[in-house]
Amino acid sequence: MTKKKNEFSPDQFVVYPAHGVGKIVSVETQEVAGFELEMFVIAFEKDKMTLRVPTHKATDVGMRALATPDVVNHALKTLRGKAKVKKAMWSRRAQEYEQKINSGDLIAIAEVVRDLHRQDDQREQSYSERQLYEAALERLTREFAAVAGDDENAAAAQIGSVLVGRAA
Repeated sequence: MTKKKNEFSPDQFVVYPAHGVGKIVSVETQEVAGFELEMFVIAFEKDKMTLRVPTHKATDVGMRALATPDVVNHALKTLRGKAKVKKAMWSRRAQEYEQKINSGDLIAIAEVVRDLHRQDDQREQSYSERQLYEAALERLTREFAAVAGDDENAAAAQIGSVLVGRAA
């Protein structure tokens, strides 16, 4: 087995599909079931959580580097688009939204935010709609902030102005 060079390194921000943006704090070796395993130690500051991912499995599980500015611009373009709400039953749509959020794909997450965003004059969101919307918005905001090197408030303001401007 040849050891390929890790594409991730300590102090780098990464996106883990099920948890969003985290920072690699270190690479450590652990013994698991008699085998030496090299692990990325990833801290998710906001969630006060630490995750250990075997280095050889990182890309297989969908871990990726932060989006490039081009991808962020594409996500902003997606947010400006018209909401696409399918006529499927809510349980089916909710499942699709959940999958998009957990895919770690910035564009897919932007689609969820776009589709579930409500203007003040639109009907009230159900509790589950609001939960999915907030989860997607948080993921989008954290990655935008990490890419821009801004704080999350600046990223949230940018996303908010795009969503509000969309209706005008």
